[in-house]
Amino acid sequence: MAIGIQQQPQRCLPMHVFVSSRLLLVTALTVLLAAAAGCSDQRKNKGAAEVLTVFGNVDIREVQLAFQDAGRILNLAVDEGALVRTGQVVAELDPARYQLEVQRLSGEVAAQSRVLDRLHQGSRPQEVAIAKAGVSMARANLMDAEILLSRKQSLLLTNRISQQEIDSAQTKVQTSLAALKSAEEGVSVVVEGPRKEDIAAAEATLTALQATKELAEKRLADTKLLAPADGVIRNRILEPGAMVAAGTAVLTLALTNPLWVRAYISEPDLGKVREGMLAELRTDTHPDKVYKGWVGFISSTAEFTPKTVESTELRTKLVYRARIIVCDSQQELRLGMPVTVTVNTKQDQSVKASCSD
Repeated sequence: MAIGIQQQPQRCLPMHVFVSSRLLLVTALTVLLAAAAGCSDQRKNKGAAEVLTVFGNVDIREVQLAFQDAGRILNLAVDEGALVRTGQVVAELDPARYQLEVQRLSGEVAAQSRVLDRLHQGSRPQEVAIAKAGVSMARANLMDAEILLSRKQSLLLTNRISQQEIDSAQTKVQTSLAALKSAEEGVSVVVEGPRKEDIAAAEATLTALQATKELAEKRLADTKLLAPADGVIRNRILEPGAMVAAGTAVLTLALTNPLWVRAYISEPDLGKVREGMLAELRTDTHPDKVYKGWVGFISSTAEFTPKTVESTELRTKLVYRARIIVCDSQQELRLGMPVTVTVNTKQDQSVKASCSD
């Protein structure tokens, strides 16, 4: 009799259990990857948020160079595109008329100076001596008149002279006495010298002439037109030989020192930037070169973005104008050139910017 062995059936897990386990594993891995990616993006966004990028152009600031007086242009020392320094002569008027005016006034000042010296020195000894001699003469005339009157009065007692002759003698005495007093006062005037008022008037006249002479000398010096600042000659408006009136522009000077970049900061980023922050500037002309600069000014009023600004922001978005001062010792940045400005908004506030660093 054969004994049969009964096999137990193999027990397997249901299919839905395997599917659920795999789904859980995939979900867990997905969550971990998402968390890792989120942390990475957060760090990336945080780093990107510390750097603010704005767009602008090298600012064009111009000065119209003109003479202060009229005249004929004698010489133009520069041409368009020339680099000039502060105080450099760029043009000159014919100085002949102004030189003659200075010479004339120099003579008047010299003459008035001699007049004032004479008043300060007072009367000469010879003048005093002449005045005293006049007194002596007047005194002698008086004595002669008095003697003559005395003689005629004695003759009147014997009726040998008329009363009319006596009256004439008395008049001559009075006249001589008045002449003596006048001569004595004349000596006092000569000895005392000129009046203080006359000296003051002469001094005032000399001061006025000296001021007029200085003005003429200044006008002569102004026949040479000097550059008021460092810059580049943009326009040569007139040529030598042309007659110009006072204030007529002869040259146009574009200022380059300091060199500014006009940029615009959007309103959401306004609180991240402050004056004095260091900045880096790049251009399309030299894309690999970084120019150093710093924020020099931020406007307190909002405006609409100008059409010339190459920004990716919407044109109608309010922005605040900022001035970025740039260090460009090689003179590579041209006026009006578009630039990209980046500012690290987390930089140390104690850092002081300077082109000499």
